[in-house]
Parts: sequence; structure tokens; C-alpha cells
Amino acid sequence: MLTARLIVCLFRTAARIQRKRMVLTVSAIAWGTVAILLLLSFGEGLKRSMEKGQRGLGDRLVILWMGQTEKPFAGLPAARPIRLVPEDVGLVLGAVPEIGAAAGEMHNWNVQLVNGRTALNKRVVGVQPAYGELRANYPQPGGRYIDDLDMLHKRRVVFLGDNLARDLFGDADPVGRTLQLADSTFTVIGVMQKKRQMGMYGGPDADRATIPLSTFEALFGRRHLSNLVYQPVSEAAAPAARRRFLEVMGSKYRFDPSDTRVFGFWDTIENARVFSNMMIGIEIFLGIIGALTLVIGGVGVANIMFAAVQHRTREIGIQMALGARRVWITGGLVLESLTLTFAGGLVGIGAGSALVRALAAFQASNPNEAMEFLGQPTISVPIAVTTVLLLGGIGLLSGYFPARRAVTIQPAAALRYE
Repeated sequence: MLTARLIVCLFRTAARIQRKRMVLTVSAIAWGTVAILLLLSFGEGLKRSMEKGQRGLGDRLVILWMGQTEKPFAGLPAARPIRLVPEDVGLVLGAVPEIGAAAGEMHNWNVQLVNGRTALNKRVVGVQPAYGELRANYPQPGGRYIDDLDMLHKRRVVFLGDNLARDLFGDADPVGRTLQLADSTFTVIGVMQKKRQMGMYGGPDADRATIPLSTFEALFGRRHLSNLVYQPVSEAAAPAARRRFLEVMGSKYRFDPSDTRVFGFWDTIENARVFSNMMIGIEIFLGIIGALTLVIGGVGVANIMFAAVQHRTREIGIQMALGARRVWITGGLVLESLTLTFAGGLVGIGAGSALVRALAAFQASNPNEAMEFLGQPTISVPIAVTTVLLLGGIGLLSGYFPARRAVTIQPAAALRYE
């Protein structure tokens, strides 16, 4: 207890004598803290924005396209086209327990949609009801997505992407209104909620019209699926789901399950893993830049502490000659360094947090595509912990080395120091 009191007393004395030096030191540390907070916060905001854009395609999806066989099988030649039909979706769900949900889709790329005097040629997609949840095509309030009754009765209903709805109907609410789709009258049942979509095939969901798959078959005379989308029950089950899917389809269509040309697979799970690693790399890079800025402030603290030791050489010598223990000298200098570092850190965290909130408010009041893509800067718990640990480490090291030099001073030599 006595030792702690003496250390605090020595620190208070030094603080009164060297007030200006300490203010400059605190400012340097604060600037470094603001820099690392802003860089890490922008990195976190970008990461969350990119993850949101990735989820615009759907979560843990596998999308497959039809191809043709590369290998002969059971007496059948190679180069046979394999085309799935809507009934295969039910077969897959029943035979492959590793697949939790699946839906087929058919595409027509140049269909005319007409509302009054507005006529547009757009992509029309026929889908099964599960497709909406799989592909994150959620309806705006007041509307709905395609359901089982629409499929059963081959209803002429259409679900519009938000951009397409605006192009056809302007600012009016299109739900319940009719339009001409391929010279047939369809009723609008819903409009997709606005979403950020980074991954896509065939264009963004916001610019297309979606109708029931059974209606699509009847309207365009199609039978085979353009794509099949499925979702494994978990990320770990994805390889088994793919393997079992090929076995089931191979048994029905008589092809070798190891034939890699029968279907083209787009595994978004693997893409998400690669993306996550890339974002971690970006965050580490930004963190290193911010940490180097903070280290510069720490070097300033260390230089000032070395200068303080040199300036107080006679004082330290007198203290040691009078019986002061080494821990008193070391403790006082380390406490001074830590206090300066954390004081600057608190000022920097406060200023950095205020800047982050101000930038977030500015983005919310002035929305644009560039700022939306970058995302709102966000201070997360890992960022706060990282900043505090860096501050503590820099403060400890900045005080330790000057303190170690101080206790090596011989009292007799210190008293002769000019």
C-alpha cells in the first residue's frame, strides 16, 4: 500500500511540472486512436454492406444449370443433353435429406409487358412458391408472393421487381392492377422489397417479372427447367447434398454421377467463404495502417518519457540516494506512461465515436449508391477491444524502457549530472 501511494505521489508531482508535455502527448495518442477507430469502423461498415449484398441472392444456395454428358454410360453415348422437369424438384426433396428446400425456374428473356402506353421488353421467370424464400424475393407490405393455389390453378398473377414496377406504374401502387404480359392479362399480386444484390445470374431481380411455373409452362409451351435452386440443410451438408443429388438424378436419367459436365453448379456457400476471408484481409490491412498511426503516437510517448528520465536524472539520483526502491521509480514512470496513453485513448475514442455517428447520420440523410455500397461506419465490440489492447500495450512499452534506463542510473553519477 505504501509503495502504491509513493508511486502515485511521484506521478502527481511529475504531472504538475510537465503539464504542457503531457497535453501534447495526449493529443498525439488521441489522433492515433481516432485514425484506427475510423479505419476499422469503415472496414466493418464495408464488410456488413458486402455481406448484405451477398445475402441478396439468397442464403447458402446452390444454383445449377443443365448440361450434357461427357462420359458414355450403360451403353448410352456421350454428349446426351440432360434436362430436368418440374417434377424432379419433388423427387430431390424426397430422396435427398441433406437438401432442405428447392425450387425450379424457367426463363424467357424477351417478353413484352404493357401498362397503358408503357411497353417494356423484360425477362419473365416462372417459379415454384419456395423460390421466393430461397432467393430473398420478399414482398412489400400490401402484397404477397406466388403461392400453392396460384400453381394449382395456373393463375395469371405476376410478382414484379421494384425497379420494373416503378418503370411500369410510376409512383402508383401496382398491387391489384392488371397489365399485359405476352398479350395475356395478368394481375399484380406483389412488388419485391428493395434489396442490394451483388450476386446474380441473368440480371438483377429488381428488373424482372415472376409468374407461377405452371402458368409459365402453359403460356410459353415450355417443359424443361432452366435452372434448379436448392439449399442444403447446413453448410457442412453441402458436399453430401451435391453427391446424393447427382446419384438420384443419375439413376433417373442414366448418367454417371461422377460426370462433371452434366450440370453446372454455382455453390454460393464456397463463394461466401472466400468473400469472408477477403474481408478479413481488408480489415487486417486497415487495422495495420491504423495501428501504425497509433504506434507513431506511442513512439512519441516513449521519446518524451526518455526525455523525462534525462531531465530528472538528478532528481532520480537523489531519490535513490535517500533509499528509494527501484519499483518506486519504475512504477511512477510506467504509471505516467499508461495514464498519458489511456487519457489520449479516451479522448480519441470519444472523438472517433462522435465522428462515426456524424458520418452515419450524414449517410442516412443523404443516401446515394456509392455511400450505400460502402456501408455505414460501425464501431463493433472487436474494434473497441482491439483499440484498448493496442493502447495498453503501447502505453506499457512506452513507459517500461525509459523506466528500465532510469533504475540503472547510479546515484553518485546522477548527482554529478549537469
